[in-house]
Amino acid sequence: MAARLAHRTTQNAFDSEFLRDLDRRDEPSTGPEAETAGPWWVSPLPYGGWGVFGSPHSTDPHEPIARFLHREHALVAAAVLPGTGRDPEIRLDSRERSEGFALLSAEGRPIGALRNFDQPLADALHVVDCLLRSPTALANLLEAAGATALTRAGRILRSALPYEPPADSA
Repeated sequence: MAARLAHRTTQNAFDSEFLRDLDRRDEPSTGPEAETAGPWWVSPLPYGGWGVFGSPHSTDPHEPIARFLHREHALVAAAVLPGTGRDPEIRLDSRERSEGFALLSAEGRPIGALRNFDQPLADALHVVDCLLRSPTALANLLEAAGATALTRAGRILRSALPYEPPADSA
């Protein structure tokens, strides 16, 4: 019975015929985001290096989606993967205007402008926007930065923020 139960828990709740029928339809617009949403974690590989692993419900949870020689690269990949399936919250308008090329919100509202058409910058803004929306992704990125960078960044952040000493409890 235990062997049957263990086998049963690794199978999908939907039978293969149902999934095949669904696969024949057009994927909904949320499909790519669902595939890359995570959670992602980094783990050492038995043969060396580091793997980025996805959900235990992925196609092959024991096979890493990415392999890296260094842990910090794997952490960065784990941090940005959720954003790779999302539609950008920031888009670059290809029409030049007097102020340059408009940066638009997902709703089409102007949020800024670039002097030159710079798609890599717009793409980078999308990546950072996704990092800011995910505490797990941001934590992976911060861990990848290492202690020296975080110490220095902490000093910069502390000096940029007003300091208020704690209220005296007496």
